[in-house]
Amino acid sequence: MNIAPSQSIAGLLLHAAEQHPDSGIRYCLGGADAQFLDQSHPDLLADAARVLAGLWARGLRPQDKVVLVLERPQDFLTAFWGAVLGGYVPCPMAPLRGDPERWAAQLEHVDTLLDRPLIVTSESLAAELPPVPGLSVTPLDQLYGTEPAAFHQAAPDDTAVLVLTSGSTGSSKAVMLSHANLLASMAAKNGHHRLGADDTTLNWVSFDHVAALLECHLLPLSTGARQIHVEAPVVLGEPLEFLRIVSRHGVTMTFTPNFLLGLINSSADRIASMDGQLDLTRLRHIISGGEAVVCATGEAFLDLLAPYGLAGDALWPAFGMTETCAGSVYSRAAFPDIDRGKEFANLGTPVEGLRIRIADPDDRPLPEGEVGELQLTGPVITRGYHNNAQATADAFTADGWFRSGDLGRLDEGRLTLVGRSKDSVIVNGVNYFSHDIETALEQLDSVSASYVAAFPVRPAGSDTEQLVIAFHPDLPEDDDAALYRLITAVRSSVVMHWGFRPSLILPLPKDAFPKTSLGKIQRALMRRRLEAGAYETQQRHVADLTLRMLGGYTAPEGRAERILAEIYAEMFDIDPGTVSATANFFDLGGTSLDILRLRSKVTQRLGVTGLQIITLMTAPTVRALAARLTVDPGAHGTNTAGGADAPEYDPIVPMQTGGTKTPLFCVHPGVGEVLVFVNLAKYFVGDRPFYALRARGFNEGEKPFATFEQMVDCYVEAIRARQPHGPYAVAGYSYGGVVAFEIAKVLQSQGERVDFVGSFNLPPHIKYRMDELDFAETAANLAFFLSLIDKKQSRELPGRLRGLAPEEQVARLLALAPQERLAQLDLDADRFGAWAELANRLTDLGRSYQPSGTVPSMNVFYAVPLRGTIDDWLENELRRWDEYTTGENRYVRVPGEHYTLMSPQHVAAFQSILRRELDSALVDADRTAAARAAAAQGESLR
Repeated sequence: MNIAPSQSIAGLLLHAAEQHPDSGIRYCLGGADAQFLDQSHPDLLADAARVLAGLWARGLRPQDKVVLVLERPQDFLTAFWGAVLGGYVPCPMAPLRGDPERWAAQLEHVDTLLDRPLIVTSESLAAELPPVPGLSVTPLDQLYGTEPAAFHQAAPDDTAVLVLTSGSTGSSKAVMLSHANLLASMAAKNGHHRLGADDTTLNWVSFDHVAALLECHLLPLSTGARQIHVEAPVVLGEPLEFLRIVSRHGVTMTFTPNFLLGLINSSADRIASMDGQLDLTRLRHIISGGEAVVCATGEAFLDLLAPYGLAGDALWPAFGMTETCAGSVYSRAAFPDIDRGKEFANLGTPVEGLRIRIADPDDRPLPEGEVGELQLTGPVITRGYHNNAQATADAFTADGWFRSGDLGRLDEGRLTLVGRSKDSVIVNGVNYFSHDIETALEQLDSVSASYVAAFPVRPAGSDTEQLVIAFHPDLPEDDDAALYRLITAVRSSVVMHWGFRPSLILPLPKDAFPKTSLGKIQRALMRRRLEAGAYETQQRHVADLTLRMLGGYTAPEGRAERILAEIYAEMFDIDPGTVSATANFFDLGGTSLDILRLRSKVTQRLGVTGLQIITLMTAPTVRALAARLTVDPGAHGTNTAGGADAPEYDPIVPMQTGGTKTPLFCVHPGVGEVLVFVNLAKYFVGDRPFYALRARGFNEGEKPFATFEQMVDCYVEAIRARQPHGPYAVAGYSYGGVVAFEIAKVLQSQGERVDFVGSFNLPPHIKYRMDELDFAETAANLAFFLSLIDKKQSRELPGRLRGLAPEEQVARLLALAPQERLAQLDLDADRFGAWAELANRLTDLGRSYQPSGTVPSMNVFYAVPLRGTIDDWLENELRRWDEYTTGENRYVRVPGEHYTLMSPQHVAAFQSILRRELDSALVDADRTAAARAAAAQGESLR
């Protein structure tokens, strides 16, 4: 333990353990009221030494790379220091859950880039890692050794950590930060921060973000300060937990991008109700970086929280990059006074040892006040990118200055940024590269390749940059329905992939895309044209088209309708005065995730209790939802959802009712619920109606189906009530595939045409699988389907639960579930138990199912199965549909796995394939029917 703090960052931990043994790290296991775990500096050192022993036993050598795919802060920090103490090079990496193709591509890229590193992850994540040939993976729990291993004496110039940049899965770069970089940065940062052993810091950002590791861990560690770490979903799910945690734990320094300030500002009414519960007097400063600080947002934040003890100069706008060891320019205790009347806050002055300049395109320094590229040099600057000589060369000028890619100016030595020379968009503190967004959108039908542009705008007063998508639609000029459908698909695809909505979608002619001689779209020029009003005609056309497709405008009436219209407007960032009483939540852009947010907001704003997800799905317009919220005559005017007279059971859930083509009816999977179809149905807007069939038994007093035949007959009756005559199109996801097959047979027996029968990844023979599913297995699968447990737990838990009473099985499953997720789904033991029992009853019905009879043909969409290889699944299971059709079947590969083929990452690709197959099948059926009719007519004439 003789490593000097001045030699490597390992010395920071050793010094903290020796000099500050009573301080350390507090891991919050939820919000402010949740339990927490404390890990002292000596405990962290001891735990890290045990991990080091495990790494050493695996034969790693100094400077070998260790990729950390760990989500829990305690796991990450312990593994991080285990690697550092051995002289190995840790590299944080975020998992891409639910998207095995992208995750596999990322892992394959990183495996090559980092010279075949060891991947350290949790046991649960290890079970979800997609197969990548040659990947070396170990769960963290298996690394804790007992044999002591010597600490490595690193040299200052050795790489201490690698940090992956943003970008597509195959193009991330690995920034090299040396021990010397990091030690210089900690000393320089604290020239501004001035943290001491009595301070307490808070971090809620995941560790793949450099600010979490450096600003919120290494910096307080270097001073002996106490650290608080909480997982990101806690704060993102409820922004006010940020304030509550600060208050409860006496936080003195923290970090957050500007967007969280805006979210907190929007909750001012709820903060007022917390009077007496917030004490922010110890919070000395909040570093705000990752995106520009909007002056109005920052000032409103400070004013809002002043009554709770927050100092008027506590917000410090800052600038930093991975390549500069995170924060390196700070506006210390100067905001808002120095920025009065400006839109964006000044970023302040550089830390000691860092020099900055503004340069012209030829890298010549510009005088103060002139705009050019920000360039930096000093001991905190990376020496480049691992295994990427070209990127390293491109990142530095001939005289050795680092090119930031940001445009700015200097005013009396203080930095102001005015834009970027790089093609990227920063939304809520996260950097998204334009070409990644454009590449994904080019995969959509009718979007012209090489005529898609993604660029940022920032409307006055906005809390974050906003995304503009311009594209050329390859459609007939007068096909407004197809154009609206394509606009919806573009918007939905951005939401599904990146979690936010574009503020503006512009269909433009090809000549509206300025290109260089090499064919590159000039996004910056398009942004300037937009800001100058060049696209106002197209903007009006999109607005008019949207209004027409949404059914025009009807003014909301009454308190409930007006508040719901305000909620819709807030969620979709539109003018409340434009939200019609007939506006459909899903047509406006709502996704399956938004349903949970909507329920939370309705509960808060209207005092509703017991609002079910199905109510939001079956009453998605402002007027219909308001009508379902009936006033309770009890105290305080609280509301209940649904009223005393629950609606009679109807299996049909209208997901999308527009369009003139043959409707599509989709049958629920084995869990009985239809939420899984929400994201898929959005792509059918203006094309054809999309109806989902939901199982009976969810509502109070409803009895589940007694037989498989009863279920099929009920669904057929409901379908014919909605669409009296064919041709019909039916499909089912998983379990629903055989139900759709049986529905088609009954409709045919009634003399109706069924032109499309689809199965989403299910073979005709399901009895063997149903026989494997007892209550324990069904309940665990349901819990996994609802993201209450992970894949590894879903496989291991049934064996442990079997033999317990059903209510005890439910209790143990829910004890493992994140409380935030249970709150989102409004699930308790009774509701989850009832749902699990309903799913189990559906399984019982399937145990007796034996396929028989035929339909003309099946369209079978197949993905990676729950077990086994995809080839075996196709050849030995799915192709048995050939035994139950009179014609030729279509077997169509779709991206993803059984549980993810309609997930946000894959739904855009799946809908394109499904719609193409559906259109083709129905057109072919019409031709066949017409030919038969013509032949019959000819025969009769003879």
